[in-house]
Amino acid sequence: MLSTIDEINRLDQALLLRFKDRLRPDLSLSRSLVSFQANKTRSGYRWYKYKEAFSAALIESLLDRYRITAGKILDPFAGSGTALFVASAAGLQAEGIELLPIGQQIILTRKLLEESFTETNAAKLRRWIKVKPWLKEIDGTLPELRITQGAYSLQTHKAIGQYLKAVHKEDNVTQSVLRFALLCILESVSYTRKDGQYLRWDYRSNRRQGANPFNKGHITDFDSAVTAKLTEMLNDWQDEKEPFGLFPAVNLQGGVSLQAGSCLDVMPRLEPRQFDAIVTSPPYCNRYDYTRTYALELALLGIGEKELIELRQQMLSCTVENRAKDLLAINPKWQCAIAAADEHNLLQAILSYLEAQKAKGELNNQGIPRMVRGYFYEMACVIVECARVLKSGAPLLMVNDNVRYAGASVSVDLILSAMAEELGFKVENILVLPNGKGNSSQQMGEHGREALRKCVYVWRKA
Repeated sequence: MLSTIDEINRLDQALLLRFKDRLRPDLSLSRSLVSFQANKTRSGYRWYKYKEAFSAALIESLLDRYRITAGKILDPFAGSGTALFVASAAGLQAEGIELLPIGQQIILTRKLLEESFTETNAAKLRRWIKVKPWLKEIDGTLPELRITQGAYSLQTHKAIGQYLKAVHKEDNVTQSVLRFALLCILESVSYTRKDGQYLRWDYRSNRRQGANPFNKGHITDFDSAVTAKLTEMLNDWQDEKEPFGLFPAVNLQGGVSLQAGSCLDVMPRLEPRQFDAIVTSPPYCNRYDYTRTYALELALLGIGEKELIELRQQMLSCTVENRAKDLLAINPKWQCAIAAADEHNLLQAILSYLEAQKAKGELNNQGIPRMVRGYFYEMACVIVECARVLKSGAPLLMVNDNVRYAGASVSVDLILSAMAEELGFKVENILVLPNGKGNSSQQMGEHGREALRKCVYVWRKA
């Protein structure tokens, strides 16, 4: 029999009852704390607006609250490296795994800045701010992808190419900082704005507009944007360079290391029982396609069309274009993870319902059932690997959102926590933000307003 909303609600309520004593509203949590917003005033963390990041203040709070004061931590979805740099500043040895080249670039550049940036490099940046050497270049090349063509005015397009050409004349450390500053401003000087599932295009671009043309507002000119970013970075360094150097809030006492790639590929190669904590936030099951939202940056980093498609498929399934992965081909030892997902009644009811809605043509994208299935099965495999590499009793702290599709609320927190208990963890708490996350306007219009939980999971290795 095909699942219905009523059956999903019944199973959801049963699971809610199971975890009722561990679902705890936490007034100390806020949406700004579990997002990039709280980083806007933090030296180093504020330079690149990585919208999917959690805040440094959140990680500091969690490390203190759960007394994670020594040893090694892992972030298998490292993003821009917030957890890594905060943990390292606290004296922990921090190891991360990150698939997207933009995240890798942010982390590696920050390491380089902390370890190798000198007054000589600072003097060169001051000269760039004052002289603007890119203006003396005749031409230059700006790497592009099909989905980024036309993202800049002709004047800005030319300026970026000239800037990149001038960068090549500097030493390696200065080059890295200058390229990083450029990455930080691409969105602000473009006709685009990151909007979760895609890039939104301003009406001033040559892209076709819908019934309601998008107005991004002020678009900063290139020279002003890049000199302002370099000035901000230098001012942070100048104000607090003693005794820690360029990143006073990120003194790398414990060390930061990074492995590039998907955690599904990297984690099975890690030695077991070596980490004292895992602190992470995986991609949410929300259709966000980071290969599109970060396309300007990926193009600048030299990612080509074929590589972009490969990256999209390597990501944890969180977008409708993800094809099903052969998880047992990646690691035959994940049979227990597959079984945990297969036997989860609520998950299977949701998947059955979504397939039925797809068959009736009720979904706005036919790839939603495949994406939701892939997300939970892949996360089950990630959970198995987390349990394998953690020491006994070590905590796993995870930020994640619940979602809703075709009127069905998907309790990601409860489903993953239930699977975690099958796969080597004890669920200690699920900390709930006081104010839930809203639905999309389309979901609210069709199914009414219903707040969805946003949580921090606290699991311990059994």
